[in-house]
Amino acid sequence: MDKMIGFCGIICTECPAFLATQKDDDKERERVAKLWSGEFNAKITAEDINCDGCLEESGRLFSHCRVCEIRKCGLEKGVTNCAYCDDFICEKLDEFLKMVPEAKQNLEEIKKGL
Repeated sequence: MDKMIGFCGIICTECPAFLATQKDDDKERERVAKLWSGEFNAKITAEDINCDGCLEESGRLFSHCRVCEIRKCGLEKGVTNCAYCDDFICEKLDEFLKMVPEAKQNLEEIKKGL
């Protein structure tokens, strides 16, 4: 499977929600839901753990991805991911990247290659 990098720089194809969905593994969905509920202090259920990657316009998305402002912006601008955006790094993305430095690194590598 090719690597899918989301608008925000997260590698969707390495995300636990994506992997559990692709394997159709209910025990893994439960494990991820429990882990993320604790990490993010949120109520995440196994049913929330269904995702085909945020670049998919139709199909299954993790509950947060459905309301993600970064994803919404990327779809509206029609960019492959935020590295392709003329406004890279915008304020919205910058706040997210402070929490997920590996996503920033992914986007910066893509930007260098453009």
